Amino acid sequence: MFGIGVPELGLILVIGLVVFGPGKLPEIGRAVGKSLNEFKNASNEPPEEKKEESVVKAVEKNEEPQKKDAK
Repeated sequence: MFGIGVPELGLILVIGLVVFGPGKLPEIGRAVGKSLNEFKNASNEPPEEKKEESVVKAVEKNEEPQKKDAK
């Protein structure tokens, strides 16, 4: 994966610890993990569910849902 070995990963973690400190590092890791998880879930979601969500959001905003021409 990207040619990063254990020594390089350890160096990156040590630099992160020095720059952000021990208090902020877990918060940053948690935020990155949540973001990656949301991205993974969104990319694995079937297209029909995405379409339904956009319709629901449009209805909540009292707007007309966007319709695409089927060609």
